[in-house]
Amino acid sequence: MNQKKVVIVGGGFAGINLAQKLSRNKAFHIVLVDKNNYNFFPPLLYQVATGFLEASNISYPFRKFFQDKDNLRFSLGAFQEVFPNEKRIATESGDIYYDYLVFATGTETNYFGMENVRRNAVPMKTVQDALALRNHVLRLKELAVKETDPATRRKLLSIVVAGAGPTGVEVSGMLAEMHKGIFKKDYPELKREEVQIYLVDALPVVLNPMSKKSQDETLAELRGLGIEVLLDHAVKDYDNGIVSFANGKTIKTETLIWTSGVTATALAGLPPEVLGKGKRVLVDHYNRINGFDDIFALGDICFMSSDERFPDGHPQLAQVAIQQARNLAHNLPLWLEGKSPRPFSYKDKGTMAIIGINKAVADLPGLHFKGFIAFFLWLVVHLFSLIRYRNQVKTSYNWLVAFISKDQSLRFILDSKPEKPLH
Repeated sequence: MNQKKVVIVGGGFAGINLAQKLSRNKAFHIVLVDKNNYNFFPPLLYQVATGFLEASNISYPFRKFFQDKDNLRFSLGAFQEVFPNEKRIATESGDIYYDYLVFATGTETNYFGMENVRRNAVPMKTVQDALALRNHVLRLKELAVKETDPATRRKLLSIVVAGAGPTGVEVSGMLAEMHKGIFKKDYPELKREEVQIYLVDALPVVLNPMSKKSQDETLAELRGLGIEVLLDHAVKDYDNGIVSFANGKTIKTETLIWTSGVTATALAGLPPEVLGKGKRVLVDHYNRINGFDDIFALGDICFMSSDERFPDGHPQLAQVAIQQARNLAHNLPLWLEGKSPRPFSYKDKGTMAIIGINKAVADLPGLHFKGFIAFFLWLVVHLFSLIRYRNQVKTSYNWLVAFISKDQSLRFILDSKPEKPLH
């Protein structure tokens, strides 16, 4: 059989769903390219960072996932450049030729040109970031225990979370819960009033994409956890252990967690005219990159303005990526058969955010939930979104232990030295 070769760059929500669906059609030979040898679940990174889940709970190796699929292969190596005229991409591990090329590389952290923030803050985009944050926070607790100067202790124990979207809300809420319970038992030498968590954002609201009801309820819950929420506070710099804001205010801290923005990953070799706002690639309603018949872009990296309900592009959410991948998997065989493809239409399934134990908000189509119901819905949705039963079982076990005991035993400092010197 003369199979068509489909090369997918990126193994996140879009890439893995496209590969999985397309592998059922033997007319295609699929090669998934990724700089990591595993898929991971970004919405739960903050639970790895706070020691409630192991990294393996939210990760799964591509090659093990592909073992029973004879038309699906994996290639380890970061994408470098595409050569459309030759139908070829260059990666760290060599060149790969394609019949169809699909970019599903997602986003990277956007520091908005602030070099000190890029150098000194802790991002939350990768498994390595999550583990680095866990090491960093735990190490500072150990240093604070030995510190006798009150001002220095306060600086070691203060945490600033920049970005009041779902990730910022979730990580600040989890840290606040930990300080109320777990850290009080782990570090009896420290006083609760010495610990301060700040959630800051340049916008006047938290959870900007969600309903006003969710925003107001979340703000009240965050403040109830003792988090100081500073809205209309745009970070301007972070240097010498001081977070500076555009309004002139400052906060002294050794920990700035950066969840404030993302930008599409760069795709060398594409003409500049196909790039739109935030470097997102302009695509038609079939996810074909403008000007190309054989190159596609899915998920966070693409900008589709043909959907009348989303003239400014679809939200950069997992559900968009998954639905676009499934639609492309439906369309590629139709093109081979000379049939008309199906245009993409996004079905909004709602948005959720967890704030703490038994505290969450959920905006579903026509419905709003808060408290334990929203918390339970969040758990179920995220649990069944994990890639394998193994991940689901291990994660549900860890959650059950944490829910019953209000604790977890995964607080390990796994590196021997701090990555960055303290200020």
